[in-house]
Amino acid sequence: MGFKESVRTVLTQKYITFSGRASRSEYWWFQLFFWAVLIVLFALYVVVSDVARGPDESPSISNVVVVVMGLFILATFLPHTALQIRRFHDRNTSGWLYLAALILSFIPLLGRGVIGGIIALSSFKGTVGPNKYGPDPLRPEMRAEVFA
Repeated sequence: MGFKESVRTVLTQKYITFSGRASRSEYWWFQLFFWAVLIVLFALYVVVSDVARGPDESPSISNVVVVVMGLFILATFLPHTALQIRRFHDRNTSGWLYLAALILSFIPLLGRGVIGGIIALSSFKGTVGPNKYGPDPLRPEMRAEVFA
């Protein structure tokens, strides 16, 4: 799965689909898109806030950039969460583990390890063949009957 296909799949076809599985390429291409857009918006905010300051020191254009950044984060929160849960499903792990990890990440000193664990679990190869969450996203033609 390529960059454009991954972003299109996550944002249109599987916007809030929490069931099924997501391949590593789908996950990491969408992560690249998400963080690239945030970095570009933040860089735009820095440039606009330095340039747009008028004599009365009111950064009105930079406020628009902050609102756009907030709307982007808000619009991608559910698809991002759904993608992460589908990635956990690809590893044959329950999506409820992600909720537990998300809650534990707010505990000081424990949060870094939990976030690192989420990244590590998302980096591992998925279960080969079908598992209890659905068919293999890389090889959908494989069936469970083959292994019976």
